[in-house]
Amino acid sequence: MKVLLVLIAFALSSNVFAECTTNARGMTECNNGQTAGGYNPNTGNAWKAQKNQNGVTTTTTSKGGEARTKNGKGVYKSPSGKTCYRTANGQGCN
Repeated sequence: MKVLLVLIAFALSSNVFAECTTNARGMTECNNGQTAGGYNPNTGNAWKAQKNQNGVTTTTTSKGGEARTKNGKGVYKSPSGKTCYRTANGQGCN
């Protein structure tokens, strides 16, 4: 039931229309290459990712986390306010 609600919320919140399918691991893959989402039944966490015109992927979770990544580098903000980063020269958290 949770999976169905998450997929309905994903479909309603997306402003890009694409044909999406759910694979055996519970990940949703869309044919436009710009949006994706999924649900982890072990943690109860759903996620949604969108790629903008500059190639930056923004991933948000149902528990409040957010990551912005491009080419293996990026910034993650946890629901508790912790910020982590990864650059070409290093990684860390505050």
